[in-house]
Amino acid sequence: MSRIVRLTMVALLAVLPAASSLAQAPGYVRVKLVKAGLMVGTGGGTGVLTYRGRDYPFRVSGLSLGITAGASVNRLEGWASGIRQVSDFAGSYSSVGAGGAFVGGMGGVRLGNEKGVTIALQGPRAGMEFAANLTRVTISLK
Repeated sequence: MSRIVRLTMVALLAVLPAASSLAQAPGYVRVKLVKAGLMVGTGGGTGVLTYRGRDYPFRVSGLSLGITAGASVNRLEGWASGIRQVSDFAGSYSSVGAGGAFVGGMGGVRLGNEKGVTIALQGPRAGMEFAANLTRVTISLK
């Protein structure tokens, strides 16, 4: 009986390190976006993903369709979840939402991509923008 217990323990110890390397880990995201538009908005920016102790710079480009008017600069911070490997972070994200800023204020967005990564960002906005739209954002690692 003790031999079965020992074999089971050895098997569990051999599997645990492999399972933890495949586990998802959250990443901290900082991004600066500049956006402008009337009906159709466009924008872009740069950011940094801090994931498992390393920094990964990235580019952001996007398009808003719907009721959009004005311009804004957003410095957003938040968390990305559902990342199994860094390459999961890159891709096309979408969100449906509404928001606005007048000279200054707080803004936030929740985005998801086809690889299961979700990004929740918030932070101050500067400028004047009102929007109720469908947003499509593309993130590419540098």
